Amino acid sequence: MISFSKRGSSSFRKWWWSLDSTTFMLLIVLLVVGSILITTASPAVADRLKISSFYFAHRQFIFLFMGLGIIIFISALEEKQLRRLVLLSVVACFAMLVLVLLVGDEVKGSRRWIATPFTSLQPSELLKPFYIFICGMLLAERHNRKDFPGFKACIIMHFFLVALLFLQPDFGMVITYTSVLAGQFFLAGLSLWWIAVVGIIGITGAFGAYSFLPHVARRIDNFLNPENADNYQVEKSLEAYINGGLFGRGPGEGTVKAHLPDSHTDFIFAVAGEEFGAIFSCMIILLFLGLTIRGLYLLSKEDNLFRIYTGGGIIILFALQTIFNIGVTLHIFPTKGMTLPFISYGGSSMFSFSIAFGIFLNLTKKRYEVTIPRSRSLIMTR
Repeated sequence: MISFSKRGSSSFRKWWWSLDSTTFMLLIVLLVVGSILITTASPAVADRLKISSFYFAHRQFIFLFMGLGIIIFISALEEKQLRRLVLLSVVACFAMLVLVLLVGDEVKGSRRWIATPFTSLQPSELLKPFYIFICGMLLAERHNRKDFPGFKACIIMHFFLVALLFLQPDFGMVITYTSVLAGQFFLAGLSLWWIAVVGIIGITGAFGAYSFLPHVARRIDNFLNPENADNYQVEKSLEAYINGGLFGRGPGEGTVKAHLPDSHTDFIFAVAGEEFGAIFSCMIILLFLGLTIRGLYLLSKEDNLFRIYTGGGIIILFALQTIFNIGVTLHIFPTKGMTLPFISYGGSSMFSFSIAFGIFLNLTKKRYEVTIPRSRSLIMTR
């Protein structure tokens, strides 16, 4: 027993000293802030639904501890084990994306969720970190085999994914995936000409979505012409910031959350603004900014292209989703059901970003590099 304990202690120390502790501690702080905000934001929603006041808070605490376990587990894996896990997970997530079209729960005209005994899962959300990993692997393989069509392989896979997302339909998720992939392409050295082509395709897709998807057109029209639209949630969100002032009304004292259907998910930052004030809200933004800057700093010291492309994609996803969620509550962007990482209620979002940062911490660990001949394949040998 003593010998086992020593081995376990040694393994823990090895994991901890190899980890970027600054990133890990920033994640812990973010999880604590999220638990506080869920505790204060969710009772009003639960009361409207006539369920236990802390129903959502209790479930989110479970998601939180599961997410923390996922971060630790994935960050402790050997890179070869991580690659195998990701490959299996990508296949499983794509299978679920097909399955959701057949048996998924329909909500507001879209099929995006698969019900399980414990919670509903959103396959497109869970796929994000694995998809970024695979694209990073394909793009890096170009530097091991000059004839490997990394960009083309990513584009073909992306068109298949976009087709599945349009069938749900989920145009917002299409924008998210496309934006992150474009960022990875930029990191991989794709010429500005091709990036412009991708941008033109994206704009064309946006016009197509506006023309053929009524719910997309309605949201864009409401954003462009707020005086002629019923922007109830956005109006209440802006009212929350005004009510909160600099120091807030106090935990649990906000009133706007009683009228916001999504106060514990998409508009939780507005609840933070009303109950804790502008100063606390700015501190949350600085926390997100600190995680982003720390991630970019770690990647700037990397010379492994696979880790740069994959880690860069994760940081791009994290930053974009944060900016968009907060921007929606401030009426900077059209409304879209996009969660605030590690803070909004939801198992799929918590698991997705926990996987993403488990991967990021794994890839940025201090490690002894083994020289591998350039002729050996990145995909097959690691």
